[in-house]
Amino acid sequence: MSKRSAGKQARRDPSGINPRQACPCGSGKRYKACHGASGGAADVPVARPFDGLAGECELVALREFVPSATAPLPLAGPADRQVSLGTVLPMAAAAVVRNDGAALIGMQVQTRSSDVSRDVARAIRWALSAEPGQVLPIVDAAEDTDGARLQDLLAADGAIEPQLHPDFSWWMPPDTEPTGEVALSLERANGAILPTERIGPAAYWVNAGDKAHLRWVRPEPEERLLAALARLSARGELALGEGSRYAGSFRAHGLLVPVWDLDPESHAREWQEPVAALGARLADALSSLDSEPLTADERRARDGLLGRQITIR
Repeated sequence: MSKRSAGKQARRDPSGINPRQACPCGSGKRYKACHGASGGAADVPVARPFDGLAGECELVALREFVPSATAPLPLAGPADRQVSLGTVLPMAAAAVVRNDGAALIGMQVQTRSSDVSRDVARAIRWALSAEPGQVLPIVDAAEDTDGARLQDLLAADGAIEPQLHPDFSWWMPPDTEPTGEVALSLERANGAILPTERIGPAAYWVNAGDKAHLRWVRPEPEERLLAALARLSARGELALGEGSRYAGSFRAHGLLVPVWDLDPESHAREWQEPVAALGARLADALSSLDSEPLTADERRARDGLLGRQITIR
């Protein structure tokens, strides 16, 4: 190896990123002046933190919009206590070990790193060794010792099965009355809940009062999913039936979440069959993309769908 080649190799960051190229975080700075700087930003943002997990779509829903739910975690190794995810915990804590020993991990919390998966893993490892009654207010990235992520802690095929609740009484052990700040936090949290039901895998009905919505976290790559939705739209098959319309979509943690407006007078259960039927139509449309490119009408429909997208994460 020549001295010049050795010098170039030495100047390259261990991450493999050229220090002179734009930083992947999107700051507009060169990598060497941003995440590649000594003592600079903590890490490069992870756009799809739950990628590879069987429960990726449910995790995104629990993180972003489901108000009150718990989900037991299928940990890969033995554990001395049951650990469950929770949407929101008392005082927005990152983790709590209840007095009965049950461990709860908060999903809708502030984080101090750019990888939600790693933050959740840190909270889980804290909860496995914490004493009953202890609270982890926030996960501190500086306390990370091995960089473990949620993917390292869960069983490879472990499904996430959320259980939705009408309130936050699950914060407390059975037959226990909340007091002090926990009682105040519980009262405020209960008052903010919108009626929500899970009507299919990662598909959630929510009643916002004047209208209801379906939010459906989808696992497909965005471009492919949009093409399939456009194919259904061009055929007039994108709605869920009378009293519904496709409203748009938002991006969250690397996945696309299509949204439909629904008749608020209809009960959530009335949308289960239409959602299942739409899922079948969508599966057929996705499959047809391999052999049938989009027509001119379908491309125009896709352009219209693109105009109704936002990004929240």
